[in-house]
Amino acid sequence: MRILLIIFLTAVHIISSSLYLRAQDIIDVGKFSTAEPGEKFPEGWHPLTFKNIESHTRYTLVKDGDTVVVKAVSEASASGLIRNLRIDPKKYPIIRWRWKVKNVYNKSDVTQKDGDDYPARIYITFEYDPGRIGFFDKIKYNLVKQFYGEYPPIGAINYIWESKAPIGTIAPNPYTERNQMIVVESGKKELDTWITEERNIFDDFVAAFGETPPMISGIGIMTDSDNTKESATAFYGDILLKQK
Repeated sequence: MRILLIIFLTAVHIISSSLYLRAQDIIDVGKFSTAEPGEKFPEGWHPLTFKNIESHTRYTLVKDGDTVVVKAVSEASASGLIRNLRIDPKKYPIIRWRWKVKNVYNKSDVTQKDGDDYPARIYITFEYDPGRIGFFDKIKYNLVKQFYGEYPPIGAINYIWESKAPIGTIAPNPYTERNQMIVVESGKKELDTWITEERNIFDDFVAAFGETPPMISGIGIMTDSDNTKESATAFYGDILLKQK
């Protein structure tokens, strides 16, 4: 009887949590401000690293003024922090975040592989959908799944702080067109200043890819400098999704 009661209460909790999530106007993706400086990142956040890049960006929780934020230090390095989650961008199209950048790069260039570095970016991945790709791409995705146990994202939007490209620029990543770069801030004018950004993920995906987006599969932050071999320091505040 006790086991049945536990199962029943667990089921009620899961259903209640699911209903609560659907009823929310806001989803806290990265509530860094509730963490403690120097401690672990909020639940669900984990490192995002890349093959053949051995030097990783350092991410720590620090206090900036009265608020705990993420500090990123990149020295000819690249890695990120990401949280895997499954969210419908039709229901939660708006993303809001805060960031601050200490410096931009001299050699950064959104159109070139050797300039594909940004002192700050918000990285949004989208779920694999076999109906959106051709036969040979499906074979590639299935091979990756066999090796890693899951499908890789079908694409990504990168909201970036660029050095020279004008704000509003949308460009394919020089390594893959399945990553689209959207310039949200550019240049030195707003350096060392906290800026709150708000974007419509649904509309931006349509503008970048020419089609409606599949489900969001992850949201991350990244400061990288492995291509330019320069250095940067950036700070990231809380990240949230919300309905219109």
